[in-house]
Amino acid sequence: MATADKTSVGPGMRGDRRRWTPRAVLAVAVGLGLIASLGLARPAVAGPVKDAVLVRTDKGPIRGTVTGEHRQFSGIPYAAPPVGKLRWASPQPARSWTTPRDATRPGKACAPNPNLPGQPYGEDCLYLNVTTPRHTGGRRLPVMVFIHGGAFQFGAGHGYRPTDLAVRGQVVVVTINYRLGVFGFLAHPALDGGQARHRSGNFGLEDQQAALRWVQRNAAAFGGDRGEVTAFGQSSGARSICAQLVAPAAAGLFHHAIIQSEPCTMTDWPQPDGTPDPNPPGFPRPRAKAVAHGQAVAEQLGCADPATAAACLRALPPSRLFERPLDFGFAPTFGDGGVLPVDPAEAVAAGRFTKVPVVHGITRDEYRLNDALAEAFGQPPLTEPEYVRRVAAFVGTDNAAAVLARYRVGDHGSPSEAWAAVVTDAIWARPMTQLNRGLARQVPTYAYEFADRQAPWLAGVPQPSFPTGAFHLAELQYLFDADEFAGQQLTPAQQRLSAQMIGYWTRFAHTGDPNGPGMPRWLRADQDTDLAQSLAPGPGGIRPVNFSRRHHYRFWQSLDH
Repeated sequence: MATADKTSVGPGMRGDRRRWTPRAVLAVAVGLGLIASLGLARPAVAGPVKDAVLVRTDKGPIRGTVTGEHRQFSGIPYAAPPVGKLRWASPQPARSWTTPRDATRPGKACAPNPNLPGQPYGEDCLYLNVTTPRHTGGRRLPVMVFIHGGAFQFGAGHGYRPTDLAVRGQVVVVTINYRLGVFGFLAHPALDGGQARHRSGNFGLEDQQAALRWVQRNAAAFGGDRGEVTAFGQSSGARSICAQLVAPAAAGLFHHAIIQSEPCTMTDWPQPDGTPDPNPPGFPRPRAKAVAHGQAVAEQLGCADPATAAACLRALPPSRLFERPLDFGFAPTFGDGGVLPVDPAEAVAAGRFTKVPVVHGITRDEYRLNDALAEAFGQPPLTEPEYVRRVAAFVGTDNAAAVLARYRVGDHGSPSEAWAAVVTDAIWARPMTQLNRGLARQVPTYAYEFADRQAPWLAGVPQPSFPTGAFHLAELQYLFDADEFAGQQLTPAQQRLSAQMIGYWTRFAHTGDPNGPGMPRWLRADQDTDLAQSLAPGPGGIRPVNFSRRHHYRFWQSLDH
């Protein structure tokens, strides 16, 4: 596929390729440097535990690190290295070992190019990390498995350190790597069958399932309960959760789900000029489209002959694949007997998904990240005439006047804030409301909106000309020590919000219900599907709000858009 002048990338990472270099995008996506402590109060530490640092997994013993409050095991292989003949194969079992394996450092990140700053990358990347409280009181703890975002192109599990989540919430937290980009989501007929248990195009999703199966086999060794697994993810990690809810092979591998910032029913995306993108990148693709893309990629790489394409592609040195510009066409593939038989958006909307309790939500100002990053990498602030042109391109000339009257620049502070409100409401909030209504008919459902409009901005990225608000990614720093926010500090009120969010998330992992003593009541969606739990600091910051009214759901439903 030829490099275009303009490209869209995964939600929160879209823009003009002439300005949005791979290094710039990746630097924003995963941050720079080391994370600072959130400074939260810690639980009291009890006495020592014998052999707390050594754990025996089903493949062999591992030795991690232990502190007064938690144990950490990093870089655990959950599948064989997907290299050589196993490139574009379903994940295979890892080899066993007998000598204790060093689990004090993370494994390599899965990355489709060499521009990931600050950490090693490579094809040999199917590793996971486990964090547990040091003391469990002899109980089996729920397990929370986090699937990172990054537009299915970049990121790594070890970029999200869950110490407070594990210790405060008394849960075992697993963060995982999975194949990305061309390695994880290349669809090509020559790669179907053989080492692929299903059709090609979803090896990254199969990796996620392999990690969940590893949890089933090994949870008890870390003090976890294999019968209480919560799968949660953010951005493309949330879209992965949606996919696993409808993937037959994932049924029974998790018992609760948390979907952060990508509703399963989200299907639209604007290009940089506002024009609706006919092929939203990072969104699941029908097999015919994915295969056409894969064949074009193979031809670019000199592997056009169908008879020899598989061997040709597997024989390419990794550098040939890493040197390709970021290609945001890679994403999960659905249809024709693969890992995803149907489009997850359609399946979830129709109620055809694994019936588990669900927490789901978005941030209040999702799209502000986009114009903020555009400014950070050289684009001038959005002007009001350009805002008017974008709206017309996005909703059509017949609807533009109504949208501009509803989203006036003067009511939002700047053209960028007004444009972000338009896109957030149209492509995030509307499908979230639809998802909330659909889920509430099927399973226990809890909707939220992260609404801290003073959330710290991304580390090392210049502040834009407008307030960034509760932007896409912002809530991650309240749950993890996250690379994107290295060195940023939460205020005391934000620290309390962090503790409350961790309480909600982990109580949901314990019981399938986020409510608990001393916390503001979070209503189930079946009581009122227009409501969501607003999560913001300060007195009254956590409360139910009319989400559909706040984001003008009925207005958007009334448009011919």
